[in-house]
Amino acid sequence: MKRLWLLTILLLLQATALPAAAQPQEAREQQAQEQFAAQQVQQVQQAGQGVPSEQEPVREERSVLDMVADSLLAGHKVAVMTGSLGEIMLSEGYPQVIIQCFDDIMDGFAALHAGKVSYVLTAYTTAYVVSRSNPSYRILPYHLTNEGAGVAVAKNNTTGLLGKIDSVLAGFRHDGTLDKIIGNWIRQDGTDYVVTKFDVQGSSSGAGRLPPLRVGTSANREPMCFVRNNTISGLDWELMMRIGQALGREVVFVDMKYAALIAALQSGKVDAVASNMTATAERRKQVDFSAVYFVNPQVLVEWIPATAAVGAADVSRQGFWEKFADSLYRNLLLEKRYMLILDGLWVTILISVLSVIFGTLAGAGICALRMSRNTAARTFAKGYITLFRAIPQVVILMVMFYVVFATARISGIFVSVLTFSMIFASYSSELFRTSLEAIPAGQRYAGYAMGFNKYQTFRYILLPQAARIALPVYKGEIISLIKMTAVVGYIAVQDLTKAGDIIRSRTFDALFPLLMVTVIYMLIIWGFTGGTSARQKTKRFHNRQKIT
Repeated sequence: MKRLWLLTILLLLQATALPAAAQPQEAREQQAQEQFAAQQVQQVQQAGQGVPSEQEPVREERSVLDMVADSLLAGHKVAVMTGSLGEIMLSEGYPQVIIQCFDDIMDGFAALHAGKVSYVLTAYTTAYVVSRSNPSYRILPYHLTNEGAGVAVAKNNTTGLLGKIDSVLAGFRHDGTLDKIIGNWIRQDGTDYVVTKFDVQGSSSGAGRLPPLRVGTSANREPMCFVRNNTISGLDWELMMRIGQALGREVVFVDMKYAALIAALQSGKVDAVASNMTATAERRKQVDFSAVYFVNPQVLVEWIPATAAVGAADVSRQGFWEKFADSLYRNLLLEKRYMLILDGLWVTILISVLSVIFGTLAGAGICALRMSRNTAARTFAKGYITLFRAIPQVVILMVMFYVVFATARISGIFVSVLTFSMIFASYSSELFRTSLEAIPAGQRYAGYAMGFNKYQTFRYILLPQAARIALPVYKGEIISLIKMTAVVGYIAVQDLTKAGDIIRSRTFDALFPLLMVTVIYMLIIWGFTGGTSARQKTKRFHNRQKIT
């Protein structure tokens, strides 16, 4: 009888628990994520405020990561940013996870949206901003590791910059300045950021004026460092601005790819790096780090299509032109982001035009050496052409910027023009040579028979025919050069492609900025090809008029 009563009580208890268990899976997941998000924001603020005076090691909770890697990530593609802590963690001890590296973490989120990867592993602050803009991005409730961010300085820096930064950070921690900086950008209530106004960037002057403090950063991870109103902003930005004021030095930010930051620091292109960078053991071998100024958990993000359909219900009722107008406003008009496109377009055109001019002149010289009777000149020309045609353009660009001109404080635009001019010369020189060799030798002898010297024969007989032969391929080389300039973002040059990346990092819209940049490149190419074709037709028309 007692067992019967006990069984009845257990059945009643299970029946009362059924309504709670019968909640929709999506609602339970949403509630769990909201609770996790609130806890994480509070934890991030609390962790960031407790900055020690000495370097803190990165604390990796391997048991949680092991469990997640074995049960959830095994056999799945996970997007990480190149050189980030997420890539280091997964590549070192988790071969069962398929790692997909992206130079821009926003490309990883776009790949997640498109179904190319299953998860994105990134810092919580970035994941929170992305999920807040689109609830379809779900933050999984796994606290994988704490990413302790520090300011990176070149190893064995003789100016004592690392000690000065540590001293300033200790003062900020003591007087509450660091708490204020973190509170301005880590907004627990979801309100807008508090942007501090800086009247001056440095306070030194006169004969003993200190040089500017060049800070490398990757301004594509809101709220740590991003572009707002066409200028760099964020937690890292405000921290370095305040450090610069404390040191009496003007702060100059250099925005570049995250994977290129260490190379820029080692080559002396920047004095420090502040980009939510973690002091891992491998990085410590190459550069030195200050004390940790902010602790940022690493989390996983997934894409839930069902949530996308529910969240986009209102948007789906909009017509095509309403959606287009909304995308146009967010990507171009808001914060005057069209200025980024205009500035990037000008840089792209400038690099392309100068590279074509100087590359053509250099190509003519290499062609002359290649066709010379001097063995040493021919050997040099062959080696030059082979070298620059065999190495990928982005590799040559980075070698020129971070190795050849490592100690020279010259702009990335100058290095880009010089590099692409040399690359273009290697291709145009062979084009010129084959065009000249395609002309029958009798043409040259006929010129001599008419009394022309070598220069006159080349100028009036050989060159016009060679130009007609080379022109179609020459136009193709120019088009290739224009598209080649899209890689200059690796050396901190903000061209058209880089401007599109900056806009994507702010709007989280993968389609519109890419289409916009694509259309602009197509207009450039069509304008160039259409202009040259029209000029050729006009020239042929005038020639026919002269004949008649």
